[in-house]
Amino acid sequence: MADVVDSDSMKNYHIASEKINPEACRYPFCIVWTPIPILSWLFPIIGHMGICTSTGVIRDFAGPYFVSEDNMAFGRPAKYWMLDVSKVYSNGCNAWDRAVHDASEEYKHRMHNLCCDNCHSHVAMALNLMRYENSTSWNMVNLCILALIHGKYVSCVGFLKTWLPFMMLTGIILTVALALNLAR
Repeated sequence: MADVVDSDSMKNYHIASEKINPEACRYPFCIVWTPIPILSWLFPIIGHMGICTSTGVIRDFAGPYFVSEDNMAFGRPAKYWMLDVSKVYSNGCNAWDRAVHDASEEYKHRMHNLCCDNCHSHVAMALNLMRYENSTSWNMVNLCILALIHGKYVSCVGFLKTWLPFMMLTGIILTVALALNLAR
């Protein structure tokens, strides 16, 4: 019986992965992430997050009382983390889409707070509503860590968009520090 479930799970995962289309900005059953200018330049693991419907439409809590659809607040995704729809408690695309919709409707009535109630919280609510992996304890911290671990860069440009500003700032700071130290 477990082999049948695992086989179905892998089939669903494979079908969804074939539908990922970065050119069209479609990431079905994915969490997507993009860097936030200045903030991500200083801390590259911090960025903006959204969750996609079964058809790949991106929903992200983009600001106070506003959930964007297919127009992420800080540009196209740099990373995506594909989830397995068979791990939704009520199994299926409808449960996934309903949870994304309901979380988005809730966040259309919320004030955005960078530290407490933000885009990561919106994604966490969607996962909690669908009881992804039979859990209702998704939050912005575990999503940040898991997206860092499991996220895949959309392209080389996505990687550079995330890490190049940080590496350049680090290089400048180290160069200035070295120059100041040598001047003493």
